[in-house]
Parts: sequence; C-alpha cells; structure tokens
Amino acid sequence: MSKVVADATYSQLRYQLSEIEHRYGKNVHILSDPFLLSHLALLCSPETHQPTINQLVETIYSNLVKILINCEFPRKKMSVKTRMAALHPEGVFQGELVDPEQPSISVNLARAGTFPSHICYNALNYILDPTIVRQDHISINRATDSQEKVVGTNVAGHKIGGSVKNAMVLFPDPMGATGSTLVSALDIYKSRSDGLARKYIALHLIVTPEYLKKVTKTHPDLIVYAVRLDRGLSSADVLSSIPGTHWDKERGLNDKQYIVPGGGGFGEILNNSFV
Repeated sequence: MSKVVADATYSQLRYQLSEIEHRYGKNVHILSDPFLLSHLALLCSPETHQPTINQLVETIYSNLVKILINCEFPRKKMSVKTRMAALHPEGVFQGELVDPEQPSISVNLARAGTFPSHICYNALNYILDPTIVRQDHISINRATDSQEKVVGTNVAGHKIGGSVKNAMVLFPDPMGATGSTLVSALDIYKSRSDGLARKYIALHLIVTPEYLKKVTKTHPDLIVYAVRLDRGLSSADVLSSIPGTHWDKERGLNDKQYIVPGGGGFGEILNNSFV
C-alpha cells in the first residue's frame, strides 16, 4: 500500500485580518469589514426592532467569533478521513486545523452579553471538543451617580464553572463604552487561584477611545476585537486623524456616558426591556 502524501498547501495556514490602522496598541483590533459594518449600521438604526435585532446580532457575532478563532486559536496538524477513504487510500485530508483540545470559556455578562455569549458558546461547541467548552455567567451592570455618570459596576453574583487554566476566555459584550464592566469581569477571573488563562479576549460591536484607554491600561494583556470604533464627539481635526494619534482628545461618550454615534442601550433593545 502506498503512503498517503500530504498536500503542502495546507501544512501551514495563513490568515490575514482586515483591520483599520490605529495607534491603540497591538492588542486592539478594529475590523475593516464592510459586510459587518453594514449589518451594524442597520442594527443601530431607530427603525430596527425585534426580531430583526436578534437576527442581526446573531449574524455579526457568528462572523466575529469566526474571525477571532482564525486569528487567536491554536492549530494542529491533523488527518481526517473523508467519505472517499473507502475507495481510495488518498481519501484523507491532512493539514492544519483548529486544535479541538483547546479549553474555552464564553462569559455571559448579563444582560447585554447574554445572547452574544450564547452565540459564541454554541460556535465553540461545534469546532472544539464540547467537553472542554463552557459558559460562565456574571450578573453585572454599570453603577451611576446622581448625574447618571458611570462610577463603577455592580456585581450581583457570578457562576464560574471551574478552572480557567490554559483556557481561551471570551467576553462577548456588545458595547465597550467606559470599560468598567470588562475591568470588573477580568478582576474576578484574575483573582482566582486555579491557574492562568491562555488568553483573555473581548468581542465588541462598538468601542470608544475611552474604553480602550481604560482596559489597555488596567489589563494590558486583554485582546480586543471590535466591528467599529465610535469617537463621534471628537473635533473635526481629531476625526480626520488616524485613531489613537490624539487619544487624549478623542471622545466617544456623552455626558451620561452613552456611545455616540452608538446604537442606544443594547441591554434594553436586545431584551425589549427598557429599565
């Protein structure tokens, strides 16, 4: 029997991310993706309501988690028999695939992150060994003062289902506004003594310069993926510059610390519950 020879084409895959130029640091990735930007623009429109909202969120996050896996997850060389193996010994695909033995966690940051986390959790279960994939839950919301400005977070409780050792820990949270939620969530995971995660990765629809400044300073190991950067309250000069060039002058939050242009409160529109 002749030895099956692997096609060198698939022995080492290259995947090139399409992202905008910026000066926020190497761990920040703001996509340059017309397909996702178009879906996000429709999602943020005041004319868009349920159930279209959930359909758009599912489309965007399904693509976002695919991009994330291509860029960040480890791969291994594998051999997989095809249906043609019964007729030809060459009926075996050999090449680099996503390592199915990579432990992974999707974190539900209730309530805006509940549906996005479910989408990511479901996607991970199909490409990895489901026995090492889980979904954790943190009940968290922004804490505001009498002027409705964010002063921190309120954590009502959390369910963390085991070790984070060597795990890819995903935080699918639609809006990266002030950064308080992500900082608090990361603080919870990093305070545990059951091992170190392989990577912490945030997946957002929209981020602001204020968010990026806070999370990159507080948790510089956090990797950020976002469909769009919103800095709409910046001056015309700043808006004409490469993002991050005048970081201290960039502004994407209004006085109540909602994102502009933004899309409104995603916890509200996703759940059709405006409280």
